[in-house]
Amino acid sequence: MVSQTERDEMTWYECEHCGLMFDDESDADQHERNCDSEEPSYIQ
Repeated sequence: MVSQTERDEMTWYECEHCGLMFDDESDADQHERNCDSEEPSYIQ
């Protein structure tokens, strides 16, 4: 389940697995179903 947050007067949806944020809830849901990471891959 993605979490919803308000930031910069916009609603964002965050993957609860890795913390990646999306501006579209369906994109976030799709990502989260396929996410197997504890942290975003772009943070290294």
